[in-house]
Amino acid sequence: MNLQEEQLTTLLESNIQRDIFHHDNQEEYLDAIGKVSMAVKRFLDNNKKPFSGVSPAELRPLFAKVDFDTPLQDYDSLLNEVENLYTNHAVAFHHPEYIAHLNCPLVIPAIAAEVMISSINSSLDTWDQSAGGTLMEQKLIEWTCKEIGFGPLSDGIFTSGGTQSNLMGLLLARDHYAFKLLNHNIKEDGLPAEASRFRIFVSEMAHFSIQKNASLLGLGEKAVVKIKTDRSFRMNSILLEDAIKEEIAQGNIPIAIVGTAGTTDFGNIDPLKEIGRLSAKYDLWFHVDAAYGCGLLLTSKSRKLINGIELAHSVTVDYHKSFFQPVSSGAFLIKDKKFFGLITHHADYLNPKDHDHDGLPNQVNKSIQTTRRFDALKLWFTLRMMGKEKLGSYFETIIHTAAQIAAMIQADPSFELMNESDISALVFRYNPRDGQADLCAMNQFIKKSMFNGGEALVAGTKINKQFYLKFTLLNPLTTIDHVKNIFNIIKQHGNEYLQFNKTTKEFWRN
Repeated sequence: MNLQEEQLTTLLESNIQRDIFHHDNQEEYLDAIGKVSMAVKRFLDNNKKPFSGVSPAELRPLFAKVDFDTPLQDYDSLLNEVENLYTNHAVAFHHPEYIAHLNCPLVIPAIAAEVMISSINSSLDTWDQSAGGTLMEQKLIEWTCKEIGFGPLSDGIFTSGGTQSNLMGLLLARDHYAFKLLNHNIKEDGLPAEASRFRIFVSEMAHFSIQKNASLLGLGEKAVVKIKTDRSFRMNSILLEDAIKEEIAQGNIPIAIVGTAGTTDFGNIDPLKEIGRLSAKYDLWFHVDAAYGCGLLLTSKSRKLINGIELAHSVTVDYHKSFFQPVSSGAFLIKDKKFFGLITHHADYLNPKDHDHDGLPNQVNKSIQTTRRFDALKLWFTLRMMGKEKLGSYFETIIHTAAQIAAMIQADPSFELMNESDISALVFRYNPRDGQADLCAMNQFIKKSMFNGGEALVAGTKINKQFYLKFTLLNPLTTIDHVKNIFNIIKQHGNEYLQFNKTTKEFWRN
């Protein structure tokens, strides 16, 4: 090796030593983590409102200057760039006046776990890549199944969230029904001809992922039969049974019912006991989407709201909604682990069949993912540091606060409340009752103006083709005083709209 080659080798080794996480590079690691932590502190210090109000047109030109072929000189330069492009404008879910979507504030033990998860970087697909991580995930799955009310045959897997978990529920329902009724193995032979007649029953207020997943499974959106809700926006079980009978009469094949424990718009819970009874009567798979309502499992006072969830064949939970965990942290739970055999594939290099005989717990046998983060560690940190009771008290707090807000809306003649929520989602609109305003246009203006201003963020939705504002409360630190301020902001923008319309009409009259 000549001198030039030696210098090149030394340079490469030096760069590798600086950048790669390993035992000789702890100083660089701690320095980087420390500087990132200070950047997060600046994010907390600087966010006096949920959003900066920046527009894509304002932010996009800054990205034109980024050249990935030219590295920055140090972490200070990197963090300065990231703050300008991202953190200075990131939506602050922890802010008590953010009550828009199903985004929760985070508990600190879970954030601490993220550092360990990313640094050690275990992959939870097989035992030989995760060891104790596998057993920790299985222990948390066992705990969650017990909280649901499932028996000793139950099992589950951590997922990326509700859409993936709902996909797995419908996947198992489809394959189980084809195998049981038609003696057809979809995993080996593809969809049977009868699959075009498979039908899945959901509330009209169910999450859109049910339709999306029916399409991905080759059943088509036509396979999803939407059931009208009652006045409280819960699935009408009488209409459900009527729909099942009608589909059978038409020659179609009902295979599953999806009950929702916490609808996205209203936070209400379908009649799970009655749906469970009908699923048993008609021999259908019963899946419960509890992505939002799973937080009720933590509570003592409100747990009864999801009684009947134990009747399900499978359940979706999103810890990153109702357990105050960072994204992503979801799970798919199943009453009888044998159904995972419908989707198990063996690869000689990864999870050969002899591993099953040796008792090696390969989680990939139960997952539609292969490489998978150790997201379970976040929940482990949380439960071991805080416990179920404390987490449950946070969820009870948001339920109580939401009920108070509903009463405030009902008491104010300038608002219309669409629902009372089982959990914490409230749909309403501003209506000053002047007889002149286009209510849809005015409330859309209010939402857009609030987002552009960033002082407080609310969501919006359409009910019966009419636009409404929506509060989704998932922050136990949000108080009635915060909400009063939000109401004042809503009225302010509503009055701006009314004044603008009045001025415009006067202009055209003159």
